[in-house]
Amino acid sequence: MQKQITKQSAPTKSHHKVTVEVVIPVYNEENALPYSIKKLHGYMATNLINFDWNILIADNGSSDMTLQVASSLKKQMDNIEVFHLNKKGRGRALIKSWLQSKADIICYMDVDLSTNLKSLVPLINAISNQQADIAIGSRLIKGSEVVNRTLKREILSRGYILIIKLMFFVKFSDAQCGFKAISRKAAQILLPLIKDKGWFFDSELLIIGEKNGFKIREIPVSWVDDPDSRVNIIKTASGDLNGLFRLWFGGLRQVSRKLTSKD
Repeated sequence: MQKQITKQSAPTKSHHKVTVEVVIPVYNEENALPYSIKKLHGYMATNLINFDWNILIADNGSSDMTLQVASSLKKQMDNIEVFHLNKKGRGRALIKSWLQSKADIICYMDVDLSTNLKSLVPLINAISNQQADIAIGSRLIKGSEVVNRTLKREILSRGYILIIKLMFFVKFSDAQCGFKAISRKAAQILLPLIKDKGWFFDSELLIIGEKNGFKIREIPVSWVDDPDSRVNIIKTASGDLNGLFRLWFGGLRQVSRKLTSKD
């Protein structure tokens, strides 16, 4: 089943500029937040002059001073918004913030800025130029560069995507890179169908999207592993496998029927 989407227009000389919102989901990131937001803000102000843009800090249940720091940054700089959820969950924060976004193109990236920001413009242009409904940063395709990644994490990452390909025959090569963009039209269709509210959100979005005809474009990125990452690899891997089996045993068919019924 091929799902057709009305693509967003590229920037023109008319009064309308394509709008872009970059969401930064955060949980207990009071220390990393100021540097990352100021760096991202500076980059966007310099390189996204053909777009109307803003940054949304999406706090999902932080118990430290993250929300207060985010609110302070909003007062210091323009084009900064803050969103707060009481419950933890990156997927939960992204679903909520993306669904309420009015931007033509919605992005997200990890607060540690592991992905080099030079890939942000190609990521956005893939949507703006109607080349894709979803654009993703990939660390596993030609032209990408990965620095400081441990052998254990490299094996787990490649093993995980191999499992996805064997189970669902998808074409994308990196489900977990925290660097993605989606058109608002595609987001409004797909996000209500995503069940996972945690780390499996990315994989579920991409699998459901590709298997239902949404076009995915991969952008090679330069990526530096964060040695201070607090992601529990074992817990995350277990959740990912549970999510894959949920989709495998009927979940994907149920979603496809819902999409078909909307045609």
